[in-house]
Formats: sequence, structure tokens, C-alpha cells
Amino acid sequence: MFESTRATPPRVPVEERLFSLVLALLASEQGLTKAEILSTVQGYRQRFVRGGDNTSLERQFERDKDDVRELGIPLETVEPPGESGNNQLLRYRIPKGEYDLPAEVTFSPAEIGVLSLAGTVWREGSLSDESQRALHKLRALGVESSDPLIGYAPRLRTRESAFGPLNTAMDRKLEVTFDYLKPGDEHARRRRVAPLALVQHEGRWHVHGIDRDAEDSRTFLLSRILGAVTTTRRSFTEDNAGSADRALADLRALYESQCALLDVRPDTEAARRLLTRALDRDDAPLRVHYTDVNVFADELAGYGPEVLVREPAALRDAVIERLRRTLRNHTAQAVSDRSEGESR
Repeated sequence: MFESTRATPPRVPVEERLFSLVLALLASEQGLTKAEILSTVQGYRQRFVRGGDNTSLERQFERDKDDVRELGIPLETVEPPGESGNNQLLRYRIPKGEYDLPAEVTFSPAEIGVLSLAGTVWREGSLSDESQRALHKLRALGVESSDPLIGYAPRLRTRESAFGPLNTAMDRKLEVTFDYLKPGDEHARRRRVAPLALVQHEGRWHVHGIDRDAEDSRTFLLSRILGAVTTTRRSFTEDNAGSADRALADLRALYESQCALLDVRPDTEAARRLLTRALDRDDAPLRVHYTDVNVFADELAGYGPEVLVREPAALRDAVIERLRRTLRNHTAQAVSDRSEGESR
């Protein structure tokens, strides 16, 4: 007696899945239901079980919606007439008119040629064969894929060079080593990690895995990885099923547990950015959740006198330390410049 087993579907990189989602929603004027997205769009359909349990896939789609909106893309939810409250019939779409470039922005034929060439280079170098076939299908439906490619593709590029090597090592189930600089440390420390998931939280990429030195799970911020990520020949056997969900749950729990009280000057850059994240825009001071005290302190210090931190003390001290360091650096540079001028 033979038992049929379902092969594990190939893993689709997160940026490719988001790219495919945006292309699909741009191509459909009426929008797509969740079931249509999960069963047809690259990155979802490989894991979709028709008539089965797709709970984890639906959670993935909910996270992806947030990521798309964080990128500034107007993803809308449309409720069909007469079907109020029926979530299964909700349609998701990206209105092309709102996503197009403003009418006053124009390009010369030469500039359009350069943009088209750049889009082609990105597409050919970054997308899988299956995604390229999907673009051909869109053209067959009368959808010109060059428009969303030019407007969207460059924004999905990950800034951290560590992303690619970590993603590849995760697919191959190989351990990696990298130098990681913790806040407050003067020198980076070498880490050996079995990478289990790459997740985005508050617009920043993290790798979650097993730290072999600590023999425990850890989550690392990619922007704190210094130098190159080295893929070793050591394979690992840990199952990564649910790792992304667990890592995000831990990050969100940390986010919810930490709240800052901020006095923010109205009509400033700080107000425009922080009001969107405040628990209540009408509160004074503003209450804003955060995950990493050092990352948030870097941001707040960048606003200068536009923000005053009331609580917590650790965040306030971190911001003050950064402002004092900036003052010292500028004072030292000013003294150096003056001395150099007097010696001439």
C-alpha cells in the first residue's frame, strides 16, 4: 500500500511575493478576493490547500497587506453591495489612478528609455522564471507590466546586503556566521546562527534563528550586521515551520510592552511622522509604542528640538546621549577648522 505525500513547495522570497501581489492587484480593476489571491498569486498559491486549512497563509497575507501599505501603496478593501460583513467576499485592489505618477511629472523619450532599461535589468536579474512567465500572462491580458515595474520594483529592494545571503542560506538549511554589533558594545561579536525566518517589523528586517553559542533562539536586526554574511558548510535540521509567526509575535509583544510619552511641536516633520503612530492623535503628550530603544532614540534625536521625551527614562537618556555626542563632534570639528584657518 502506497501513501501519497505532498512535496514541500519551493520557498518564494518575500520581496518576490509582495511584488507579485502588487502586480495582481494592479491588473484587476474590480479587485480580488482573499481566496483568489491565495489560490493564484505567486508566493501564496504554492502553499494554498483547496478545501483545506489555510490559516497560516491567511495570516501571512494580513502581514503582507500591512507591508504593502507601509511602502506607501494605496491598497483598498472593497465591500460588495448588499454583502456587508461578509469577509469572504471582500475584494482587495490598488486603484491605478492613485498609484500613477502625478500628471505634472513627465519624461522625455530618452528618460523613458533609460527607465525601461532599468526596469528590464531589475526584472531579469531579480525575478524567478515563474514570475517572468507571470508577467507575460499579464501582457496577454492587455496589462502593460512596465508601468508597475518602474513605479514599484525599486522600492522593494532591501537595503541590507545581509538579506540575500541569509535568504539563500535559509533555503539551503545552512548555518551562517556574521559580525553583530549590539548597542552599547564597542566591538562586534562573531555569531554562528541557523537562520529560520526573515521577518519585517516596523519597516526593518530581522533574521530569527538559533544562536549556536547561546544554544537558544535569537532575533537579530539586519542593520546591525557588520560586513559580509558567510555561509558555512554546516547544515541544520531545525524545522522552520511557524518560525516567522513566532518571531513576529515576540517582536509585537515587545512593541506593545514599551510606550513613550512625547511632547511634539505641531506642524513639524516630527509631528507628521509620529502622529501616524500615536495611540491617540489628540493626546498630549503623544503616546507612541516602540520595539528597540536604540533604534527609536536614533530617530527621535534626528528631530532635534521638535521632540521632548518625557518617559521612559532609558529612552530619554539615550536621546540626550546622542544629542550630546552630536554637539561634541560638531564642537571638535569647529575647533579643528578654526585652528587650521589660523595656521594658514
